[in-house]
Amino acid sequence: MVQSACKLTLVYPIAVEDRIVELLMESDPPVRGFTTWAAEGHGHDFAQASLQERVRGRVARGVLVAVMMRDRAERLLSEIEQKAPLNHLAFWLEPILGFGRMTP
Repeated sequence: MVQSACKLTLVYPIAVEDRIVELLMESDPPVRGFTTWAAEGHGHDFAQASLQERVRGRVARGVLVAVMMRDRAERLLSEIEQKAPLNHLAFWLEPILGFGRMTP
């Protein structure tokens, strides 16, 4: 197993955000300290887009980022795939060169 820190990014349809967050909070151990925000996806697959999204040329998406050990991220991705396989869920892992909290 790889013991290096990474940033896990998930991009998903807004409608499944609560399910994604539940999975992270219910995993063992629970994932803490992640960030979510609303985004818009620009791409090639608009088959399930609403009429408004098709007219606008972009689809509503949620983004979640969390920093964790790489082996934990890989286990979490497997868990998501097993417990809640979701259409249009994209992910990527990025190495973390440094991580900490600023203090006044």
